[in-house]
Amino acid sequence: MITEIHQQTMDLDWFLTDREYIGFMASGGGKLPGSVAGSEENRQVLVNYFRNLPEISEIMINPELDNILGSEVSDRYLEDYVLMTKKGLYSFDKTYPVQFLNPQYHLVAGPKQPLKLKDLPRNILDIIVKTQYSNKLMEIQEINISEID
Repeated sequence: MITEIHQQTMDLDWFLTDREYIGFMASGGGKLPGSVAGSEENRQVLVNYFRNLPEISEIMINPELDNILGSEVSDRYLEDYVLMTKKGLYSFDKTYPVQFLNPQYHLVAGPKQPLKLKDLPRNILDIIVKTQYSNKLMEIQEINISEID
């Protein structure tokens, strides 16, 4: 279990699926969905798996990013999102960091060749399907995580 204190004080990697593709999420000190907060062990299994995947995709940076963040986006800010997107994941950041209960995330980068849920090994699939988003990741610019199953 990931305590609320831990969630508030850390920028944790977590993952979700839209039943076809995978989203990489950076929590920015925000409240995690119950399916993620319920098991630090499962979260860590997914982090280790996805961070060790090979790069398979070119990426597209969200053209609205400067407007969303209210300033020019630095290479340092993009670095981790680019890394994860090259692995075929849609990468999102918390729009209002350290506002614990604010559920808004925005797309940082999307893959041109997304990793498909059906290509995951069974042990990873069994964990990630616990955190499902009802809209298609390839069609959205933002996520309200209060809508997560």
